[in-house]
Amino acid sequence: MWGAMGAARDTYLAALNYAKQREQFGTPIAAFQLTQRELVDMVLEIQKGMLVALHTGRLKDAGRLRPEQISFGKLNNVRAAIEICLEARTILGGNGITLDHSPVRHACNLEGVRTYEGTDEIHTLIMGRAITGISSFGAAAG
Repeated sequence: MWGAMGAARDTYLAALNYAKQREQFGTPIAAFQLTQRELVDMVLEIQKGMLVALHTGRLKDAGRLRPEQISFGKLNNVRAAIEICLEARTILGGNGITLDHSPVRHACNLEGVRTYEGTDEIHTLIMGRAITGISSFGAAAG
């Protein structure tokens, strides 16, 4: 969970620095309203993800962490981090698809994290069982 938010933060910082330096029409693109909105959205998601990770860690330390809470944190934070990477890539424009900048590299790495920390589907089923009280694992196919 922390790792995903670390990648998201690095990607955000790369986009922020680029936006401050890259000029379009004689103005840094960081001055454009849509660029600022994208940067704000990234900060909001990073802060929420960090709070999820912190709360999850505190529950673990207290011996009260449940499997669905782990699934919640992993599912939320990896999804959010990938979206931040993709949004940051748009700020970098054509440069965003090169390995000279971190957004695409982090997005690719996070796709691997999405798999080895449990796929979205498995985390969704774990959370669904917690919400409904009914396990869908091994349910008969319709």
